[in-house]
Amino acid sequence: MSEHRELQRLPDSAAVAQAAAGLFVACAQTAQTEARDFRVALSGGGTPRRFHALLAASPLREQVDWSRVQFFWGDERCVPPDDPESNYRMACETLLDPLNIPASQIHRMRGEDDPAAAARAYEAEIRALLGGGANAIPRFDLIYTGMGPDGHTLSLFPHTAALRITDRLVTENVVPQLNTTRITFTATLANAAASVAFVIAGPDKADALAEVLQGAYNPERYPSQLIAPAGELRFIVDEAAAAKLRAGA
Repeated sequence: MSEHRELQRLPDSAAVAQAAAGLFVACAQTAQTEARDFRVALSGGGTPRRFHALLAASPLREQVDWSRVQFFWGDERCVPPDDPESNYRMACETLLDPLNIPASQIHRMRGEDDPAAAARAYEAEIRALLGGGANAIPRFDLIYTGMGPDGHTLSLFPHTAALRITDRLVTENVVPQLNTTRITFTATLANAAASVAFVIAGPDKADALAEVLQGAYNPERYPSQLIAPAGELRFIVDEAAAAKLRAGA
């Protein structure tokens, strides 16, 4: 794991949401103080809904120059953008639409397209917008991600091909255990970020979190262990998710 790992143990999911939203504001303000856009990758699932709502409401919405935020996603389901399972749709409903973010600042994965083609197109878009030539890795300011009870993160699931891809930034990933295909950032792209934040809540994550943070290194079984950015790595977790961590974590 990253040498710059920070674990925030918070009492409940409401506190987790508040911390995740506060991190967004802090990182956005840092980028904007440097007179540049803030480049953030959002995550899917249920946990981000709450902190999205906090960002879209006072007092936090007034603390960010939203015209200088570029929105991306770390992974996407292979569904149309209006599908209830779409990570993009969830972010639109909870964050982007309430803030009236223009389309020019929203960079979604095209889950309705052929997964391999969509992954290649998204990688090209990231390179074009974030910079970095063929031999450089673009650097996000902040990547949010979660963790499943099986230890997956982004759409890097246990024992899937994407875990072993090191020469791509974005890839399609066949997930046999879910009988589906996803589009996902690779660990290579995630690990170039200035900051990666795991946002984790709930008792069903406790076993996996303990293995990821304190168990033997086995990323084929616990893909979250692959995330080791050169920048900062944060685990923002509630006490239910942290319940099986040994003292001192």
